[in-house]
Amino acid sequence: MTQTANCPKCKSEFTYEDRGLWICSACAHEWVEGEDTVQDEQSNLVKDASGKILKDGDSVTVIKDLKVKGSSSAIKVGTKVKNIRLVDGSDGHNIACKIEGFGAMNLKSEFVRKIE
Repeated sequence: MTQTANCPKCKSEFTYEDRGLWICSACAHEWVEGEDTVQDEQSNLVKDASGKILKDGDSVTVIKDLKVKGSSSAIKVGTKVKNIRLVDGSDGHNIACKIEGFGAMNLKSEFVRKIE
C-alpha cells in the first residue's frame, strides 16, 4: 500500500496520486508533493471581484445589492466601505468592516471592488 499525503487545503486524509499530482477527493484541491506551501501562500491572498489584491485598511465599493440578515433593508450597489480588515472567514466572509447605517459586519470579497 502506498503512502498518502493529507490535503494542505482542507487537511483531509482522502487523497490519491495521479501521474505525479496529488488530488483531494474531499475538496478537489490539486498539488505537487513539496510545492504545497507555495500554493498555500497564494491561496491566503484575498482578491476583489476584479482580481486586485486587498489588504488591511483598503477602501472598497460594493458591486451588488446585498441582503442583510435580520434587516428589511439591503446594502446598495456603490456603497463605499472604508478601512476594511481581512479575516479568515470559514464561511467565505473574509472582510470585516463597519458600514454606515448598518454597523459592523462581514462581507465576501467577491462582492466588492477596490477603490484606488
